[in-house]
Amino acid sequence: MAKPGGPVCNMRCDYCYYLSKESLFPEGVQRVTPEILEKYVRERIESAPGPNVHFEWHGGEPTFPGLNFYREAVRLERKYLPSGRTVTNGLQTNGLLIDEIWAKFLATEKFSVGLSLDGPEAFHDRFRKTAAGGVTHARVVKAYRLLKKHRVFCNLLCVLHAENVKDPDKTYGFFRELGATYLQFLPLVIPSGDRREFTAAAPAEIGDFLCRVFDRWISQDAGRIVVQNFDEALRPVYGEEHSLCVHRETCGNVAVLEHDGSFYACDHFVDPAHRLGSLTERSLADLASDPALKAFGDAKRDRLPEFCRKCDVLEACNGGCPKDRLDFTPDGEPGLNRLCSAYRSFFRHSRPELVRLAAHMKAGLPLRTFQAANPAA
Repeated sequence: MAKPGGPVCNMRCDYCYYLSKESLFPEGVQRVTPEILEKYVRERIESAPGPNVHFEWHGGEPTFPGLNFYREAVRLERKYLPSGRTVTNGLQTNGLLIDEIWAKFLATEKFSVGLSLDGPEAFHDRFRKTAAGGVTHARVVKAYRLLKKHRVFCNLLCVLHAENVKDPDKTYGFFRELGATYLQFLPLVIPSGDRREFTAAAPAEIGDFLCRVFDRWISQDAGRIVVQNFDEALRPVYGEEHSLCVHRETCGNVAVLEHDGSFYACDHFVDPAHRLGSLTERSLADLASDPALKAFGDAKRDRLPEFCRKCDVLEACNGGCPKDRLDFTPDGEPGLNRLCSAYRSFFRHSRPELVRLAAHMKAGLPLRTFQAANPAA
């Protein structure tokens, strides 16, 4: 992930974990310099292992550097891209700055967009406000419709928090009515004692939410709406590796490049202990192959509690994200994921239907013809 504008954002979400990273940059948060941008683009293309090179732009709010920044980024991508290779871009945004001009650009350059939207108005506006305290739901929905109008691939990211998790039917129904085709639920975990703790739902609520939405999806929307959580649950059943780092056995392959060139092991570990160096001092390939990065990723597997190693849903879960391993196992071993009960509930609940779905797919049958054994009410 590249963060061209650093932690700067035009929203003040109550559960945000990244805005506080401004303290890492005592000289003030600035946009990435032209020199760092060009070095990054050139070396990212040079070091990419496959025929396609993907750039993922994050923040803070990555639209803050402005449209001209991305025009320049695309120009540099074309400048350094060898013949016979392709390049793609992804942008994760809160949507507040997306207008017709942005939407046309994103469509023309074939960007994929992740758009943060926490469901119906009351649920979204509860924790996602502007820097001035204003509501944002209507502006985000408008951005989504603009992106859809211009046929921009758009994945909606919904944080599961203390409000929307209480009503899975209303939350999921909102996305269905909005015409969502790609959707991802992000369970919120806040460490105990943190000032943001009031925004988080109980793990049991998250498990109930995922089970209920899965039942509706499998009986009504399989083949019509892609829900990334359910796609990930299907992968081990189908015989494929996880695509998301959250449920892979190891992690460490989604490093972060901050605006000043600093290179960190993970978006959730942008701190001095996990800073591996700077693009201003080392090559991108050298930073990405740093032994400390591999050690960070392997630690996810190597530090997994024995309780998890014996779990019947280990293949689907793999202990979840290390940032969420805040609790103790029943026998007192540290490192249990705060979402353990939610994951166990969901993966056990969904597995029978996913086994049937995998068999349906392996038979070469279209998803739209799949019929759930127990249709949701």
